[in-house]
Amino acid sequence: MDMAYQTRSPLTLIGIHKITLEGQAISYVVKRSPKARYTRLEVSNGVGLTVVIPKSYELAQLPEFLKEKRRWILDKLAKFGKTRLPSAQKELKSGDVIPYLGQNVEVVTQIDHRKTDSVYLDGNRLMVSLGSKGSRLSSLLECWYRQKAEELFRDKVGRLCSMLGVNHSRLSIRGAKTRWGSCSQKGNLNFNWKLMMVPEPVIDYVIIHELAHLKEMNHSKNFWKLVAEHCPQWRNRRKWLKDHEAELATKLLNQK
Repeated sequence: MDMAYQTRSPLTLIGIHKITLEGQAISYVVKRSPKARYTRLEVSNGVGLTVVIPKSYELAQLPEFLKEKRRWILDKLAKFGKTRLPSAQKELKSGDVIPYLGQNVEVVTQIDHRKTDSVYLDGNRLMVSLGSKGSRLSSLLECWYRQKAEELFRDKVGRLCSMLGVNHSRLSIRGAKTRWGSCSQKGNLNFNWKLMMVPEPVIDYVIIHELAHLKEMNHSKNFWKLVAEHCPQWRNRRKWLKDHEAELATKLLNQK
């Protein structure tokens, strides 16, 4: 299941790229549209620059295209006061706010080399103890998110499998850049640990979507009928993912 779900005009998130225009470093989100005939530029507050490209467009052509449109891009970004995506530019630090199950939590760190690394949730604060001298906050938090994803998804998948009357094979937690989840022909399920940032009802939709593939390995009318039977609000939850995909992409914990 791609991060950009099928809608009237389905868009697939390709990734976040960088370019320097007139001395300014700019991050931009690239999406591909099977229905677009021309490359389209969009600038919005909170996301910055988004480039929508046609199905057959070569990514290698983008830098030259953006340089040609640099004046329009810089003017629009200046209007929004957004020439880069800050959260994709810096390392996480104590006091930063990150999403967990749809709620913002504050990262609070303490350094004590006498203790081992640890992370635990205390209300709306994520308490992190950095015990090792070489500990990296973002890496430690990613490990914690992955652990929580493993626990939550195994519990939810078990219950939802019973509800749909299906059985799966292997279940894996991964960190794909452009997929929330997938189901193989062999019944293996893969889910993205970054789903731990989204609200639980949205997680339920993603799981139901993949489990429905155990009966319908397609996106036919029967498939969506099955999804709707067990998740009546699937359209709203799919739309939530599409609306927030670029925002979530800039809040990845494994920032470099």
